[in-house]
Amino acid sequence: MSDMKEQTAYDFIFESLRGEPMPLAEFEGRPLLIVNTASKCGFTPQYKELEEIWRKHADDGLVVIGVPSNDFANQEPGNAAEIGNFCEINFGVDFPLTEKVHVTGTEAHPLFQWLGKQGGFFSKPRWNFYKYVIGRDGKLVDWFASTTTPGSAKVERALKKALGE
Repeated sequence: MSDMKEQTAYDFIFESLRGEPMPLAEFEGRPLLIVNTASKCGFTPQYKELEEIWRKHADDGLVVIGVPSNDFANQEPGNAAEIGNFCEINFGVDFPLTEKVHVTGTEAHPLFQWLGKQGGFFSKPRWNFYKYVIGRDGKLVDWFASTTTPGSAKVERALKKALGE
């Protein structure tokens, strides 16, 4: 029997888009919806639905976290200020955004490496706007590819499960 605690999403640390430490541990006990984002993607309008989910479930404890990445077809070329302005001006985004990171390959942020192990081979981001629902225990509840919109019934079911409804 090992003394090692099983790793959860709360064990990972990002920097915020503003360059401040953003340990996911500060959200411990709260469900998370983590999405790798990009400003110049066909799926970029999903920011609007992500913001709606954030507003709808914030009082229930849900935290939506956008993780900008330029890994797919150069669709997030901007710097932190440009990304932040774009999201705020075009979609009214006020949920937390991390620094721009890699979400795929050997340089992928450790959280995305962990998510790929938790969800299996196909759960690794293959494009922008992959969605990961994390329960209050920090474990992966479910994941969804880019084509599944944040407001879909499938995502809503996973969020309800994560929220304990």
